[in-house]
Amino acid sequence: YSILDETDLVFIDPVSTGYSRAMKPEDAKNFHGVDADIQSVAEFIRLYTTRNQRWTSPKFIIGESYGTTRAAGLTGELSSKHRMNVNGIMLVSAVLNFMTLRFAEGNDLPYVLFLPSYSATAWYHKQLADDLQSRPVTEVLALAEEFATGLYNQALLLGDGLAAERRSQIVAEYSRLTGLKPEFVERSALRVSIGEFTRELLREENKMVGRFDSRYTGFVRDRRTLDMEYDPSGEAIFSAYTSTFNDYVRGELGFETDLSYEILTGNVHPWNWGQGNTFVNVAATLADSMTKNPFLKVHVANGYYDLATPYFATRYTFNHLGVDPALLKNVTQDDYTAGHMMYLNLPDLKKQKDDLAEFIRAAK
Repeated sequence: YSILDETDLVFIDPVSTGYSRAMKPEDAKNFHGVDADIQSVAEFIRLYTTRNQRWTSPKFIIGESYGTTRAAGLTGELSSKHRMNVNGIMLVSAVLNFMTLRFAEGNDLPYVLFLPSYSATAWYHKQLADDLQSRPVTEVLALAEEFATGLYNQALLLGDGLAAERRSQIVAEYSRLTGLKPEFVERSALRVSIGEFTRELLREENKMVGRFDSRYTGFVRDRRTLDMEYDPSGEAIFSAYTSTFNDYVRGELGFETDLSYEILTGNVHPWNWGQGNTFVNVAATLADSMTKNPFLKVHVANGYYDLATPYFATRYTFNHLGVDPALLKNVTQDDYTAGHMMYLNLPDLKKQKDDLAEFIRAAK
């Protein structure tokens, strides 16, 4: 199910990830930041394109998770610094505006945007009432989206000014759509963070749900805390992928090195977010690139059970790009019945392969 039949693939590991290292270890910190990371990857793309004489070839950028932040930023860096436009970018589990994800004091937006994914998770684990459980997940999501952007959002805006009777109604509906107990929702001041949700949904079974993929569950050691002890989905996935990759590059490709292949490494910290006292938001960069290059195509893939970069947060971001409506026809959004790595689910792997192939053909 590779897209190798549609395009050549060039994999880039930014400095301090994968096998990539700074030539001088003490210089690594100079690459560890939003802007520096984008600049170094853009320079790699320029060099690779030049040395392989591919300046006139169709070019696409694909990134996953934080890689989508990088990909959106690259559209601006490549165009402004190197005068290189790309045909399209493919964003897998996108995060362009970090305000949509950060459960920070005074920022109520994530509580609204995560709620539909909470509903999907509760539906998957059969924690909803029979009238909801009997419906397709897409219908449950539609109800959750309507509540989240309507009555629930209004309640959060009112804050302490919310009337007691209306508050009780909000608590009851929130509980109905998420499978959480009303008293827990009340105790959380109507604001349930991702850590709290993953720990609370299956508390009676002494289990927690995954962050990258909430279909996965794992046992809890400390029942007293609401913090995520670990991510059951990450523990189930990363070892298998790391082992397979190391075996492939050494056995099939014949690449030899004693370096460790760094996956989700802490070696890039501290990371320089470089945005002062604001949330990182590269959606503005993408909007600018789409405006200057009206042929730029964008494909967005999100999973219903992704609690790291929830699909509704991505929907919000693209609904607030602020570009001319005529340019929105260049954006394709596909949702999948899986999590952050939707390709783990075989039917979604097949669908994603077809979706990306169709996108590439149309954007060349």
